[in-house]
Amino acid sequence: MADRLGELLLAQGALDEQQLGKAVTLHKTRRIPLGEAIVALGLLDEDRVWRTLAKQHRLPFVDLEADLAKGGRLGAAVLELVPKEVAAEHRVLPVAQRGAALVLAVDDPLKTFALDALQFMLNRDLQAALTTPSALRRALGHYYDVAISGTEVSLPAEPEEDEGEGPVVRLVSRMISRAVEEQASDIHVEPMEGRVRVRFRRDGVLMDVASHEEQLLAPLISRLKILAEMDIAEKRKPQDGRMNVTVKGRAIDIRASVLPSNHGESMVMRLLDKEAGLVDLEALGLGAHDRRRFEQLIQRPNGIVLVTGPTGSGKTTTLYAALKTLNRPDVKIITAEDPVEYELPGVNQVQVHPRIGLSFARILRAMLRQAPNVILVGEIRDRETAEVAVQAALTGHLVFSTLHTNDAASALTRLVDMGVAPFLVSASIQAVMAQRLVRKLCTACREEYEPSTSELASVGLSAERLSGRALFRATGCGACGFTGYRGRLGVFELLEMDPTLRDMTFRSEPVGAIRVRAESSGRMTSLCDDGLGKVLDGTTTIAELLKVVQTTVHEDAP
Repeated sequence: MADRLGELLLAQGALDEQQLGKAVTLHKTRRIPLGEAIVALGLLDEDRVWRTLAKQHRLPFVDLEADLAKGGRLGAAVLELVPKEVAAEHRVLPVAQRGAALVLAVDDPLKTFALDALQFMLNRDLQAALTTPSALRRALGHYYDVAISGTEVSLPAEPEEDEGEGPVVRLVSRMISRAVEEQASDIHVEPMEGRVRVRFRRDGVLMDVASHEEQLLAPLISRLKILAEMDIAEKRKPQDGRMNVTVKGRAIDIRASVLPSNHGESMVMRLLDKEAGLVDLEALGLGAHDRRRFEQLIQRPNGIVLVTGPTGSGKTTTLYAALKTLNRPDVKIITAEDPVEYELPGVNQVQVHPRIGLSFARILRAMLRQAPNVILVGEIRDRETAEVAVQAALTGHLVFSTLHTNDAASALTRLVDMGVAPFLVSASIQAVMAQRLVRKLCTACREEYEPSTSELASVGLSAERLSGRALFRATGCGACGFTGYRGRLGVFELLEMDPTLRDMTFRSEPVGAIRVRAESSGRMTSLCDDGLGKVLDGTTTIAELLKVVQTTVHEDAP
């Protein structure tokens, strides 16, 4: 695409080979679009470059600068078709109506692929027209009174060498770069008495990584707020924001949250690696038998497949892995998420917006008019969403969703508690998978040991089942940061419905009875048994397993 833009500008005589070469160098070293590189070098103005981009992508060009110079002539009737929040978040401006279609001005030609999601939200056909980024920012400020600025931050590979940047800017760059390099999932910046503590969450465990003087808190939080497009003057209320950064060529999406505390504002940033976040089913940690069962389940034409577990147990990763398996040209997939964590090419993804009434249930109803094969609902939170999901499953759609329950069997009664009729639950649910995450032993330093009798009893592991197999424990080395663990994998409990289980659900039998029947019939392997398999394989430890299945083990132990 970049080469095509350069060829057009050369053909027009707007640039010569030497100028284009400089722009291409900047485009590659700073990882910015070629058009932005040309403008940044002062070789051409935005208007000339973006008109050429419009020609390249065969899009109409709208001159918002000329419109603003004349005082702004867009009518209220057109502007009212796009709510202020939607225009600000998606950086679009309605400029005209062409028959039944609404024309939206965008500053990125690739954004035309995202109009499918907006069509759900606005409930009308959309067409795109290209305009310059600066003109779009000014027009959004003029018509909607919103301040829009670019959020793409290019972090240098070696921040220390960047002259002209302030120390706080370099500190933030180093902090984010280090977090990405160490594969941290969260960054916690916390004000303490007399100091500022910085912690990373790696493999689900928080670890101190830095301590700064308390005087650094205000400039550090202010810099992070600017990047996340928060109000730096507001220090009394919680705020949420997001930023996109590029670290050594990897695109990282960061969700930021600020909370006032007694020593100042605390910020937590969740890092979503767009490259590493999408995994295949094989990488989840499912056993061979459960993986074959799950792969067969997600190939069914209709029904509901639920994934349950507490926050941070990897439910979204599992669902994305399933969608990645099903994502083919002949399958239409639509998702409703809050928020959209990773972008799946070829999948229509919709962001929930409660402030404008765009709830899971409303999006789900709109989805059904789009004739999808597969639907993902980020979470079933209420009766309305649950009932619409059930109706979608009963009318020929395969529905994926998540639910907060402790085990697989509890999901069936949870839906009934929400107000869904038991016969609808029994008819629509195909399977429920409960899961947890455990840390994987570092293979470079794990050591074999002899477990005590009480340790074996804590997970119900008999000497017969151990039968001379070796167990391992964590020690720690340089490869794993001296933690003894490196990476995480799932522990799963896959419950597949059969006629007997459907009948028990229809008759609202207790969770315990459903669980006993599922295990005895071979329709479910418990979280504890699946985890024990991973302990016996030397993949994790008894201590890690007890962190996630201790309650279940205690209840089920004889």
